[in-house]
Amino acid sequence: MRIPARFVQVIAVAALPLALAACSPSSSDSGASAGKPQAKNLNAGLMTGTQLKKALAPASVFPSNLSVVPDGFSDSGDEFASPAGRDTAKPDCTKFENTTWLDVSGFKGGVSFAQGEYANKDETEEMVQELDVFQGTTGETVMRQIRAAAGACATFTDLNDHSKVKLSGSTTSGLGDDAYTMTMTSGHWENGTTLVAARVGNAVVTVTSTAGKDNGAANAAKLAGHLVDSLKAAGAKG
Repeated sequence: MRIPARFVQVIAVAALPLALAACSPSSSDSGASAGKPQAKNLNAGLMTGTQLKKALAPASVFPSNLSVVPDGFSDSGDEFASPAGRDTAKPDCTKFENTTWLDVSGFKGGVSFAQGEYANKDETEEMVQELDVFQGTTGETVMRQIRAAAGACATFTDLNDHSKVKLSGSTTSGLGDDAYTMTMTSGHWENGTTLVAARVGNAVVTVTSTAGKDNGAANAAKLAGHLVDSLKAAGAKG
């Protein structure tokens, strides 16, 4: 249920130190470039994947009938990935049904990330948390594009049972610097899904919940609130 691109990103980040070592300049090259101005470090002050992992919500935040999904946790470690450009193609509405769905914005992820998943035994109820950190004002763009994708996907077809899925969203006040909550329902589903996106400085929180008879809404709000508070406490760069 993971999005493969996130794991490719982890591997690429892990390989970065080796690549940098192989490309390190000789002492003569270093001397020649010593007088050149240093490029601004756009990752300065941003949280790493290791730090974001510590900001994820603990088991106590989730309903007691949910437990850790063994392969549902990953992060980008201590290195930052190169920022990827945004895919400007028409949104793929079915991505809202993925375990992690931030890429509906056109961005595959941030320069660092951490994610985790909890579910019941038969996986009829699940909750997913993801934290992504972006350079500059990209986080604001991500939030705008999530809203735009939601507006373009008010109705779409489920890939599994080909039923009609309805998606509605609204701005959520009092949650981080910006927040947007969406609900997905279908006449073929026993319960709907609640999705929450929230921004805290350069970090974007994304939450999925199908836990609870209210389309997962209460548990989604609780989890998103905890993650926002956790990022604030960790000093997420604003």
